[in-house]
Amino acid sequence: MTSAADLLVDSFGRINEGTAMVVDGLSPSELSHRIAPGANTIGWLVWHLMRVQDNHVADAAGTAEVWSSAGWHKRFGLPFSERATGYGHSRDDVDTVHVQAELLVGYAQAVTDVTLRYVQELTGADLDRIVDDSWDPPVTLAVRLVSVIGDDLKHLGQAEYIRGLL
Repeated sequence: MTSAADLLVDSFGRINEGTAMVVDGLSPSELSHRIAPGANTIGWLVWHLMRVQDNHVADAAGTAEVWSSAGWHKRFGLPFSERATGYGHSRDDVDTVHVQAELLVGYAQAVTDVTLRYVQELTGADLDRIVDDSWDPPVTLAVRLVSVIGDDLKHLGQAEYIRGLL
């Protein structure tokens, strides 16, 4: 029987594969291209979805974010707080994300490696643990991880759509 941990490993692995495919061969200009005024860019979307995954998984695991602990914040050199994940970013903020595909893929792989090490050991009892009691009902680890997967897949789909239009 497939375990919940196996499903999580597969899901996060697919997100990582998708991020690599969506940016493959794209120039920094293509990664920063807006298909309409105010639309998000592929580069921003991929950065954002991995930042949210990094942030949420680190919080749930009680570990440091890869973004900070492994120096990705400095490598990207973005003009945001080290804690920024893209949530609430304006059009102007999106305009400042100019990156190379290799950097996005490297960060995505680093986040995925940490995520997979964490989720592959989870049990059903672990998934029932409350990770955020500021909501009603309180958020369990299972709900948080499914939320991250859903958010990641939505943003990955948006990036794939933009790529198809390029």
